[in-house]
Amino acid sequence: MKKQMFALLGLSLMLATVSAYGQTVRVKANIPFNFTVTGATLPAGAYTIESLTSDGKALSIRDSDKKFQGMVLSTRCESLNYAEKTKLVFHRYGGRYFLKQIWVAGNNAGHQIPKSLRETEVARDFTMQEVVLVAEVR
Repeated sequence: MKKQMFALLGLSLMLATVSAYGQTVRVKANIPFNFTVTGATLPAGAYTIESLTSDGKALSIRDSDKKFQGMVLSTRCESLNYAEKTKLVFHRYGGRYFLKQIWVAGNNAGHQIPKSLRETEVARDFTMQEVVLVAEVR
């Protein structure tokens, strides 16, 4: 009985470590278009998106000069399949792009950015298209 308790405890700790790792993020991407994140529009360019907290919910966005561009709170999203590549998912309405999800290769959990008021307004006039950009883990 004691051996089973220790085995179960060890398995629980291992799963908690894997789960926590899957929630943290640090990716770099070259985004070829202006995009909006929680109301702020950022110019095209190279960006690093990184977890600020151990649970991975608070994310910072920095440009290629490592200048802080903003912070966003994300929620966990899941897929039945593991991400084959690290990627950023954008919603496009006409010529406007909104960052929606961040996925890290090898994980079936990602980070989802809540829909902003601006995205809701733009979505009334345009059909949404999903745009996926491959990023790299840093």
